[in-house]
Amino acid sequence: MASMRSIKRRKESVQSTQQITKAMKLVATVKLQKARARVEANTPYFEMLYKVMCSIMSKTLISQNAFLNEKDDGKTVVIVMSSNRGLAGGFNTNIVKLVDAAGFDKSKTEIYGLGRKGIEGLKRRGYTILKDDSDVINDPLYDDCIAITKELVEGYLGGDIKEIYIAYTDFKNTVTHIPTLRKVIPLEAEDFPEDMLDESDVDKSLTMNYGSTGLNWSTELASLGTRINFDSPEEDILAQLIPKYMTNIIYGAFLESIASENASRMQAMDSATENAEDMISSLSLQYNRARQGSITQELTEIVAGAEALT
Repeated sequence: MASMRSIKRRKESVQSTQQITKAMKLVATVKLQKARARVEANTPYFEMLYKVMCSIMSKTLISQNAFLNEKDDGKTVVIVMSSNRGLAGGFNTNIVKLVDAAGFDKSKTEIYGLGRKGIEGLKRRGYTILKDDSDVINDPLYDDCIAITKELVEGYLGGDIKEIYIAYTDFKNTVTHIPTLRKVIPLEAEDFPEDMLDESDVDKSLTMNYGSTGLNWSTELASLGTRINFDSPEEDILAQLIPKYMTNIIYGAFLESIASENASRMQAMDSATENAEDMISSLSLQYNRARQGSITQELTEIVAGAEALT
């Protein structure tokens, strides 16, 4: 049996670790609340942008568009969102496994890394890192997403990039976080179904015609409370909207990923705190048994010594 001194030292060490895990849990909880607020604040804008995209895609006849057509040549770029720190359960590991299991050709796939843990994991698996922009993940801003979108869209339109995916963790609630791989470009028309627009969203007095300039139509989205008029060729409209749509997908993935990271860390630290409590209880029991054994041994020695003197 371990000595009382070693058990006491071990118990003090576990108690010190428990204090750290409690503090980290509290910090993660506060950050999670802020992240959830940012996710909720971004949701109305994204939903409205998506409905506008659905409306345009369902009302136009587009056969030649750079953002809609599949390419035969070029590299695949995967935007991977992880974290710069560990102690978040399986948050980073699940993202790495998701990308690795997607079946990408490693010789033609490059990783746009946003988070050091994901970059390190994928580099060990033989993937090429196109760019390490991990500092952005600490406090992502919409301007950062605009810059990322601009860089990738230029590569896509220039012919270097064949397709763009984004790997992130979708935040459902505090205990449910789903690793998600989503294709960003090229877009697919079936991703924007017309049935996403119900009567509460679109005025039935939709007018539309094709003139010499292309698309000319107007519709009213009730949630905006105003009429949107489009009087430009559909290619010009999509050329403006699709980069904004991609930017908001990246920004939304940022917010979802950060919320998931803090929720995962909060759960991990909560489990660590409970495990530490169990270890402290076990060590306390061992210490009491060792102390009782030591006292019993001393009493036995005293009695034996007294009998030897008589």
